[in-house]
Amino acid sequence: AKLKQENAVLQVQLKHYKTENDALKSGQSAGLATVKQNAEVALQNLLTVITNSQSSIKQLVSGAESLQLVAELLKSIDRISEISEDGP
Repeated sequence: AKLKQENAVLQVQLKHYKTENDALKSGQSAGLATVKQNAEVALQNLLTVITNSQSSIKQLVSGAESLQLVAELLKSIDRISEISEDGP
């Protein structure tokens, strides 16, 4: 009778441990899904930043080219005024 009682207690403990184990496995799966979702959001944000930075770089290069053109025009004006001063 004592062994039967001990066996019953052990069976209850085993059932409890199995339930706890299943709950832990479920929580681990949910945690992994959350990590994957967070990684996907981070990836999308990174791609957006890359796209925006590429656009900004293109605008910066275009602006630099425009400034270079202005500098060349200013040099031309200096040369034109020198020619006018030296002219007839």
